[in-house]
Amino acid sequence: MNSNSAADLAMFPGQGAQRTAMATHLLERYPVAREVFDQADAALGMGLTELCTTGTAEQLAATDITQPAVFVTSLATWRVLREAGYAPSAVAGHSLGEYAALVAAGVLSAESALHLVRVRGRLMAEVAERRPGAMAAVVGLPAGEVIRICEQARATGLVEVANFNEPLQTVLSGEASAVREAGRAARAAGAEKVVELKVGAPFHCSLMSAIENEFARELAGHSFTDPVLPVISSVTGDYLRDGAQARELLRRQLSGPVRWVDVVLRAGELPVETYTEVGPGRVLNGLVRRTDPDARVRSTGDERRLGALVDALSPVPAGPA
Repeated sequence: MNSNSAADLAMFPGQGAQRTAMATHLLERYPVAREVFDQADAALGMGLTELCTTGTAEQLAATDITQPAVFVTSLATWRVLREAGYAPSAVAGHSLGEYAALVAAGVLSAESALHLVRVRGRLMAEVAERRPGAMAAVVGLPAGEVIRICEQARATGLVEVANFNEPLQTVLSGEASAVREAGRAARAAGAEKVVELKVGAPFHCSLMSAIENEFARELAGHSFTDPVLPVISSVTGDYLRDGAQARELLRRQLSGPVRWVDVVLRAGELPVETYTEVGPGRVLNGLVRRTDPDARVRSTGDERRLGALVDALSPVPAGPA
């Protein structure tokens, strides 16, 4: 069976997908993945390969480490799949994952994306040091109800919707006291649960607006070209028009919400028949399934699943004449 016969969305995960030894299966079997990591180690001047194979969960949790680690692992996975003949119909990335998606679509070079991801992680970590915040996932309430709760809780501090992850899972971000107050209100309104997220910073809220100008200057120093593959932006939930818009959306992404539900719904209009998570973990598989229960999903975050997909992509050798 040729896995490219149906419309396929390549999805790249974001922060939170990291896990210990997440690149081991790539480096042990695929030379092209080793090339990607060797180039990243040289560019960053740090042992990212070691961190992604033998690093501890605590080491990988630091925002300025997590972001390049997830990005490079995703990019290495993409290169493995491309070498095997993978050709998706469109690409998308969840927050940080948008950088890998833009490389896959030819909008950014891998070198530029790696530099920007490293700077992004550093700047976000600095925000967290100056103004520590919190994030929490609200499960079991419609997004409109969570937005209303945030508006009411702002009397106690800054709290905003950071992620529209699935129809009944919405993530809050902001000042810790206001996030806790919004969480209490969500439980009172009937939420199934409110889960505080172990993250390095209050992502995708107005606290991050403090770094937008500095990051915009970094973005201006890199070339953005028009996509050669359709890209569905997680900032707008719609297709990317051109390279100039890609640059602007990466700036807006810092403090704007991730509209993943809109990404999945837009992809369904193609219609996408298969959603392939390219990189560590299976977080996006779950979000897609809970947005579109009929969706076919597959992941690449371990040796068995990636190997099975590579084998399915590879042409079957011709038998004797």
